[in-house]
Amino acid sequence: MDKYSKALELIDAAHAQDPKTITPPGSPTPIPYELHYANKMTKYLSLRCPSAPETLRLAIRAQHLKRWEIPRSSYPMTKIGYHSWRSGLQKRQAEIAEGFCLEAGYSAEEAGRVAALVRKEGLKSDSETQVLEDVACLVFLDDQFEEFEKGYEEEKVLSILRKTWAKMSEEGRNLALKIDMSERARGLVVKALEG
Repeated sequence: MDKYSKALELIDAAHAQDPKTITPPGSPTPIPYELHYANKMTKYLSLRCPSAPETLRLAIRAQHLKRWEIPRSSYPMTKIGYHSWRSGLQKRQAEIAEGFCLEAGYSAEEAGRVAALVRKEGLKSDSETQVLEDVACLVFLDDQFEEFEKGYEEEKVLSILRKTWAKMSEEGRNLALKIDMSERARGLVVKALEG
């Protein structure tokens, strides 16, 4: 087995431990949620950057790695608590991904690059980090937004949509406009962009 396949196998084995499951549309069987999320990330990477290098493909696949082990409720339910939780998760996920890459046979430099991407280092200056951010935003809009928006007041949802849009590149935004959404969700996106 080549090192890329081995690293993917290690990452997906970790995703497969997620106790939360989801039954994807068209599938008769539930799968671990984080494996579903990783599949969506990979799908959107293939649309956003079909020629992505292995390090970016691995970082994309490693997003949310073992995220379920540190629930949001383990941090204060404040804005600062939320940001601390996200930052802590990124560091931890990067360390795990880096370890898997080293175990699979990648050099320290290559494994470090995967970790840096998972941490979203250089978001404003690194084009690969921007691709990762685009993909994460696309998966949010495609797979999580419709359920998410039901839990918040409209103004909060519009604010989050505007922040999501601001994080994306022009290429990411173009892909976002092609996502199939419910009429309500599409209306919120349009309203957010108009405001």
